Amino acid sequence: MDRTRGFEIVSKYQDKDITLPRRQTTASAGYDIEAAQDMVIPSIWRLNFVRIFRLIRNGHQLYEPDYEMADKIIKPFLIPTGVKVYMPEDEVLILANRSSNTFKRNLSLPNGIGVIDADYYNNDANEGEIFVQVLNYGVRPIKIKKGERIAQGIFIHYLRTDDDEPVSRQRANGFGSTNKEE
Repeated sequence: MDRTRGFEIVSKYQDKDITLPRRQTTASAGYDIEAAQDMVIPSIWRLNFVRIFRLIRNGHQLYEPDYEMADKIIKPFLIPTGVKVYMPEDEVLILANRSSNTFKRNLSLPNGIGVIDADYYNNDANEGEIFVQVLNYGVRPIKIKKGERIAQGIFIHYLRTDDDEPVSRQRANGFGSTNKEE
């Protein structure tokens, strides 16, 4: 059988009862992706975010320790999924938020969408495990349960320009990284 695209469980989750993503109806475009473990996503309002916001809003001078604190506080949480994806090199898996996350739970994807490239599969850093970035902009902490659907993945074929000449390098790292050589 020739494999074109699909999901696999990463090795560290092989015996952890992970469910591969599935479409929930025959007309669904997205494959529902589940959390691989229980997590609590704290509210940004409880992470000293308000202190930084007040300093900025009131025109106070920010100093390097303020910037460092803000960098630690105001960033997304990564929810592990325990799955990786394979596909042809002219396809991409787009991670999209579930509508219920924003409407009912105050969870957003800070980057709007996630882009999983074909060469992310089996990379050396994390075997290509998919992580979902989220921010909780509500006031309550959000409890994510293992097996809870947290995002949806949509396979998309993309086009290249006539004069496409990509940089010839291989992905060397995992999440959020392309091996950049100067």
